Formats: sequence, C-alpha cells, structure tokens
Amino acid sequence: MSNWHTCSAEVAEFVKKLMVETKRILGSHYVGFYLHGSLAMGGFNPKRSDIDVLVITKKGVTVQTKKQLAQLYLSTSRKPFPFEMSMLREKHLRIREHPSSYDFHFSEFWRERYERDLETNSSEYINAEVHKDPDLAAHITITTERGICIDGRPINQTFPGIPREHYLSSILVDFKECVEGMTRKPVYSILNTIRVYRYVKDGVISSKKEAGIWGLDSLPREIKLTVQKALHCYVDGESPYEFKREELIVFTHYITKEVQAYLV
Repeated sequence: MSNWHTCSAEVAEFVKKLMVETKRILGSHYVGFYLHGSLAMGGFNPKRSDIDVLVITKKGVTVQTKKQLAQLYLSTSRKPFPFEMSMLREKHLRIREHPSSYDFHFSEFWRERYERDLETNSSEYINAEVHKDPDLAAHITITTERGICIDGRPINQTFPGIPREHYLSSILVDFKECVEGMTRKPVYSILNTIRVYRYVKDGVISSKKEAGIWGLDSLPREIKLTVQKALHCYVDGESPYEFKREELIVFTHYITKEVQAYLV
C-alpha cells in the first residue's frame, strides 16, 4: 500500500494528467486540486482503491464546462484507477454549512447517467443546480488534516476548519450505512466503523488501514480475528477469507455499543 509520496509512477502520472486537464478546462475559475482519502493517508491499494479529489473554484462554472469535465473523467476513470471528485466554490467553503454545497460531482456511480446526458445533449444530471452532500464535511476535514495539494493554493490558505459536530454528523451517516451493509461489504464496513470508533474515542482521524492496525491492538480478543481478516483482505486487495454471519453480528454489536456510549 502507498501514499502520494511513495506511489508508483503510473499512479502519479494518472493524477497529474487529471489535474492538468481539469485546470485547463476550468481556466481562470481554477483554485486548486487536492487529494484526500487513501492516496493521501497511506492506504492506497491499486487493486481496489479509488483516487479521491476535491477541486476548488473561484465561482460557479457553466453547464458546458461541467460537461467537459464529465467527458474528461468518463474517458479517464478506471483506466486503470477509479476516480471520484467533488467541485466546490470558495464561497461554499467560507459558509461552513452542513451539508456542504457543491457544483459538480463525479464517480463511477454516475457513469451511465452522465454518458446518457452527453449522448443525448440533455442536462438531466449535468446541469446548473447546486447540490448538497453530507459526506463533504468528512472529505474537507480529512483534506485539512491529512490531504495533499497537488496544484494550486495551499490547503491552509484554502480550506477553513470544519466544526467537529459537522464532521461527526458526516461520519455517523457512513457508520450507519456500514452497520446496515455489514454482511454485503464486510471488509469496507468493518474498517470504516473502526475508523469512526477511534475518532469518537480518541479524536484521531485515520485511514482504513490505520484503523485496522489500531483495532488489532485495541479491540477485544473475541473480535480481533474478524478485524485481522478484514485488514488482510484490504491490504492484499483480495478476499481469501469468508466472514461468518455470527462473527459479523458479534462485531457489529460491539462496535455499535461502544460508539453509542461515546455519543451520550
């Protein structure tokens, strides 16, 4: 696993190409291109990790510009790495509202919808609307704490601090989704719920890999094997282990009880 400073030339070139083309499309509106997530925090696995980016602009951009960005990302994402980005204006950062507003988002989830808009020259999904996303409080906090400025204005001159209650609200939404999806996505859900637990317990922001390592040292013996299997699958990028329903129930009961205790 790697971070931005230790990643392969292929990963670095992929990110830099996206940055250069994004900057070209945005022109004078461009402020900066910032990494968060696993590639910033040292848990990047080229077999399974996304590349996560925030793009900041001086003001809103046209629908045509958004379509140019969509075309760029559709042609680049998954070749070979999945790409996810959100684009915010400077004023969206200054307002410090929750959920945060944003102008444009790209991930593989939107691929078919964006392709349809571009093929039919419609604007059902790529349009002038300003959207809100509760996940952005977490993304912005991780950017300020652990992020990497690939190009543009430095992070400490661009991103304001996010109130703790906004960050907590954001990660608790993810925690709930992980608990509900534990049997469907055990590796992601186990490591992500440990991340949340570590934050509410110790105030530490960690990657999924860091959370798994911490869990092996800090969690009770009866759930350590479950954590060990999840961490092994995540680090290796493969899933050689089977997670039994009973062990996931035991893990979920423990982690939910502990997180709730720190929220009282």
